Amino acid sequence: MRFPHLIVAVLMVPVMAALVVAGGRTLKGSQSTVAVDQIDPGVDTISQAGTDAGSDEPATSAIPAPAAPPPPKPAAHSRAIDPDVVAPPELPTGELERVEPRQPLSKLALAMPPKPKMPDDWNGTKLFQPVATAAGLIEAKGYSVAISGIDVVGQDETCTTDGKSWPCGIRARTAFRSFLRGRAVVCTVPPEGGRDRIAAECRIGKQDVGQWLVDNGWARAAKGGPYVEAGEKAQSAKKGIFGSAPNLAGISAVPPAPAPAPQAPGSILEEVDGALKPADQPAPAE
Repeated sequence: MRFPHLIVAVLMVPVMAALVVAGGRTLKGSQSTVAVDQIDPGVDTISQAGTDAGSDEPATSAIPAPAAPPPPKPAAHSRAIDPDVVAPPELPTGELERVEPRQPLSKLALAMPPKPKMPDDWNGTKLFQPVATAAGLIEAKGYSVAISGIDVVGQDETCTTDGKSWPCGIRARTAFRSFLRGRAVVCTVPPEGGRDRIAAECRIGKQDVGQWLVDNGWARAAKGGPYVEAGEKAQSAKKGIFGSAPNLAGISAVPPAPAPAPQAPGSILEEVDGALKPADQPAPAE
């Protein structure tokens, strides 16, 4: 009787295994969460969300793995430098030779800066209360203007006529100041000028200032300028600085300074080197 029972028991083993596998698949498809029971009493219970129904990964696969440490940076390697290549070249021991500068590459390098553009109706700048610092030099309104087309006669210039020297520069400046008489002068200078001296044409009304100076001999005509012919006529006529020294016979000489009044005896002031100073007083009588 034991043999048949043994055969039945052997045949039931694969049947039970098939039933267990089928039941496990059914249970896994119907549940979305698998609870992992506590295995060790000293360890806390861990609950892990299950994966989808069609996933074969275990429940513990959702725990993130620790981040991998960053790869070590490669060590910087220094490059050997050849001192003969990096060092500056040696200078020649002989003396340096000076050479001529090269010619400009184009004419644009020689071009002057552009002149300020004036309005179409601009006819000059009016300078009020001009002051003549020399025959041909004017200062007014912050401008320093040299009359163009002439050679300015400096105030310290002297002229010699018939072997006699006389201060023609001061005389020319005085004549120029008398001509100006504080009248406004219109010069071809920019409306906003600087402190530098500017050579420009000037006029008073319709009178050309440079023409007047050359015609009367109080300035020399510049070579190649517009007043060359007028300068030759003034020199031939011996006008202004080309003439003789001015006659000062009709001008009275400067009267001498009056003599100091005599001091009364016993005065407390006395004259010493032309100045009055306290005189030494005698000691009082006892």
